[in-house]
Amino acid sequence: MTGTQFKLSSYTLPVHDLDEALGFYRNVLGFQVSQDSEPEGPPLTSVSPPGQPDVRIFLTSPAADPDLTPADRRAIESLMGKGLMGRLAFTTDDCDATFQRVEAAGAEVLQEPISRAGGVRDCAFLDPSGNVVRFTGPRGASSAVRGR
Repeated sequence: MTGTQFKLSSYTLPVHDLDEALGFYRNVLGFQVSQDSEPEGPPLTSVSPPGQPDVRIFLTSPAADPDLTPADRRAIESLMGKGLMGRLAFTTDDCDATFQRVEAAGAEVLQEPISRAGGVRDCAFLDPSGNVVRFTGPRGASSAVRGR
């Protein structure tokens, strides 16, 4: 749909180790962490980008899902190991500074900053679970977070 912008308010991100993922999103990216109680289940842990408390990224371990077969768990773990399960893209005002800060924290670099059409800077990392975390300069007047 031409001219239509979508803003995601929640996204479920598969992670291997919840504590390791929380450390990355809280300590490296500066996200806020919250937990919600489910009436009949384990608490849900989510992170939100700074200044966007309405955006919730729920961190979940597929290995903990009791409804998955062992074969499904192995397939999901294989996809996660290749960075093919979760992809997040964030808009940042300074891609180069974001890149330096995240790289200095030891995140695995997937793509160093490059310039795209219109001079927009773009870089990407893998989080500890192999999810792609991409940062790009603003493409218009509004900033947004997207999940793929």
